[in-house]
Amino acid sequence: MDIIMRSKYNNRKVRCLGETFDSMLECERYKYLKALEQQKVISNLRRQVKYVLLPSQKDSKTQKTIEREITYLADFVYEKGSQTIVEDVKGLRTDVYKIKRKLMLYFHGIQIKEVTKEVKTWAI
Repeated sequence: MDIIMRSKYNNRKVRCLGETFDSMLECERYKYLKALEQQKVISNLRRQVKYVLLPSQKDSKTQKTIEREITYLADFVYEKGSQTIVEDVKGLRTDVYKIKRKLMLYFHGIQIKEVTKEVKTWAI
């Protein structure tokens, strides 16, 4: 496992299992989810899944983009039975994240599962 660099929230980018993660906690969660996928507890594990919360806004005459889209990038998405789970590994809940979490619920009907370093949040 290689530590790459620090981010603005003081976590360190980490390289593990051939992939780069935003933190050691995210890497550990990935390893945990991969093990559950191999045990067939979950399926279709994906990383960094993009959800559009608001599409880009274009000028009606020129079609030039005047506002970029707003997106949420999920750390992990997987299936558990017939349910799709969207997860975010959180060290700090920023104001921007809190707004995006609410927009995900409102526009997509998806409640984000927040995983922290507390063991009780790791249950599937």
